[in-house]
Amino acid sequence: MTETADNTSRTPAAVSTGGPPGTWPEVLAVFLRLGLTSFGGPVAHLGYFREEFVTKRRWLADHTYADIVALCQFLPGPASSQVGIAIGLSRAGYAGAFAAWTGFTLPSAITLVVFAYGIDALGGAGGTGWLHGLKVAAVAVVAQAVLGMMRSLAPDRERATIAVVTAIVVLALPSAWTLVGMIAAGGVVGAALLRGDPPSGHVALPMPVSRRTGAVLLVIFFALLAGLPVFASVASSQPVRLVDAFYRAGSLVFGGGHVVLPLLQAAVVPNGWVTNDAFLAGYGAAQAVPGPLFTFAAYLGAVMKPPPHGVAGAVLCLVAVFVPSFLLVFGALPFWEELRRRSMAQAGLRGVNAAVVGLLLAALYDPVWTAGITNRGDFALAIGAFLLLFMWKTPPWLVVILCAVGGALIAAL
Repeated sequence: MTETADNTSRTPAAVSTGGPPGTWPEVLAVFLRLGLTSFGGPVAHLGYFREEFVTKRRWLADHTYADIVALCQFLPGPASSQVGIAIGLSRAGYAGAFAAWTGFTLPSAITLVVFAYGIDALGGAGGTGWLHGLKVAAVAVVAQAVLGMMRSLAPDRERATIAVVTAIVVLALPSAWTLVGMIAAGGVVGAALLRGDPPSGHVALPMPVSRRTGAVLLVIFFALLAGLPVFASVASSQPVRLVDAFYRAGSLVFGGGHVVLPLLQAAVVPNGWVTNDAFLAGYGAAQAVPGPLFTFAAYLGAVMKPPPHGVAGAVLCLVAVFVPSFLLVFGALPFWEELRRRSMAQAGLRGVNAAVVGLLLAALYDPVWTAGITNRGDFALAIGAFLLLFMWKTPPWLVVILCAVGGALIAAL
């Protein structure tokens, strides 16, 4: 298939988004605001994204958004960042993808680099009450996302059963492999039991990446994964060693940002690049910032003992840990779009989407609920936040601020 023929898939853009294709500055502005306000980890990020791009802006249909989420759950790496890259790509092409990543990543990366330069007051300013309030906000955001996705993606007995069974298994056997296994199981069950007409919300995803380009990018991904360790072992270059360590971390992590921390600790602490105390201090600071936890790589690059460190080290490590996400999303999406057009694939995707609802349902309890709701005051704050989101349609960023203030008041009382 030629590059020109493949790019005809751009034409449905107006149907998919409810309007003409967007521009990268538009994408950058939206994701920059999300990067400043999206607290709560990857599960909460998916809730923020759905509210912004499905409910509010209507850039994507709910089923299209769920298909993107399902693909990114299959891929290793930071799922919420990959979903953002895919949304930016579908809205404004390659420039939109990079704009989405930049806007969503830059606020937390800059904050963590500033912290790395010794602004110790950031670690304790304002106490812990407002930080806990942000966790409560995540409860309300994820609860709203689960409710909305359950209505559209698990509306019948079969799909609701897939969702609930997925949640039960994930809670009983918590591991990254369980997540991937249950998504795959949902696809198998869906392909066997959910045959029928395509969902009415099924629309084409605008895709400026050809299948030929996608295949080349996937080859590059695996070539770097296999070749960088060999190159790093023979080259006496610290930058190459850093790129190898952080590229592997970004390539081999399933299950969200927190899973990358053990890999990074094993890569930077035993060999003396970063002290364990500095590593743990940065991890604590990473919990207090919005956006993807993978920006912890910027902090580690800034506090490295051997050069490059400082801003140069931060940029190098941050780019290295996210490059796999770009290669995987750009490489997989063209084939994913073709696959999801087929009847059996559509049935399988209905099962996968139901399983994704189950994953969100499980995550609503652990870690979101267990970390956020520790007493009656937290519960009262959470149901108030849910009321503001669900009934009053309050902007999520404002709910985040109100929950932070509420958390500080609860801690003071």
